[in-house]
Amino acid sequence: MDYVRLGKTGLQVSRICLGCMTYGKPATGKLKPGSHAWALNEEESQPFFRQALDLGINFIDTANVYSAGVSEEVLGRFLKANTRREAIVLATKVHGMMRDEPNGGGLSRKAIFYELDQSLRRLQTDYIDLYQIHRWDYETPIEETLEALHDVVKAGKVRYIGASSMYAWQFTQALYLADRHGWTRFVSMQNHYNLLYREEEREMLPLCHAEGIGVIPWSPLARGRLARPWQSEHTKRYDTDQFATTMYSQTEEADHSVVDRLGKVAEQRGVSRAQLALAWLLSKPAVNSPIVGATKPYHLQDAVAALSIRLTPEEIASLEEPYTPHPVLGFS
Repeated sequence: MDYVRLGKTGLQVSRICLGCMTYGKPATGKLKPGSHAWALNEEESQPFFRQALDLGINFIDTANVYSAGVSEEVLGRFLKANTRREAIVLATKVHGMMRDEPNGGGLSRKAIFYELDQSLRRLQTDYIDLYQIHRWDYETPIEETLEALHDVVKAGKVRYIGASSMYAWQFTQALYLADRHGWTRFVSMQNHYNLLYREEEREMLPLCHAEGIGVIPWSPLARGRLARPWQSEHTKRYDTDQFATTMYSQTEEADHSVVDRLGKVAEQRGVSRAQLALAWLLSKPAVNSPIVGATKPYHLQDAVAALSIRLTPEEIASLEEPYTPHPVLGFS
């Protein structure tokens, strides 16, 4: 495993981050935000936690809303029983609706203080290494959110703060206000970025590179679309992931060309499509650690194997050539 500092902090994270949206509890009936029919239960999840540790992955990302808190619970129990807390860089997120009532979600001071304590309880720890705002809260002044995050850092409950999926102007505003008031600054951006969706290259990635912000992309394989030939396999997730359908259904013709080109270069290289897609992402200077979900053992094996692939400029140009502009995706 390779390790890198997260942005310009002193925090060292593995070049692959284990994403835990997949782990928790399969949802039944009407799906709530963060709940999924394809999620693995606790018994099914544990082998992937163990595999990640065995591969040297020390960076693990979850969110309070994943499986309505159950993802944090199963992860917390496993880490408590199987590793030392100081050996893990533990990340979670806040924003999504946890209760159908006023103040049941969002980024108000009240919500952040309450939801952080709930995440700490579920994860069985007294601090979070990287506490991230899951989305922008249009109903709460960003100053209120930033001051609350600064206070939980000063209280010792959080080591670093990060953000996820927003417009570059919003992130710039947050960084400026933190500097102006002397509040704790965001050190990372968890954004939607892969070969099928490269709109982040226009403004967000240059901003992060200039400001020393670590980039930890989510959905690096486009919900599996970059791991196999075009529509060649319909998994349970593929058939039931409505969020992915809304993101990728508008651009299928353009995406098909990218997937085909990826397959061609992967065949020439003699590596899997997943390895090649991740190697392309890892070649980007601002990217620290793609967040990889796994439901089969070879998923993490492919992710780690991607670390040893060095793409030529010609290969990178070939992979990027079929891309066409996309509408903004993943901010909601």
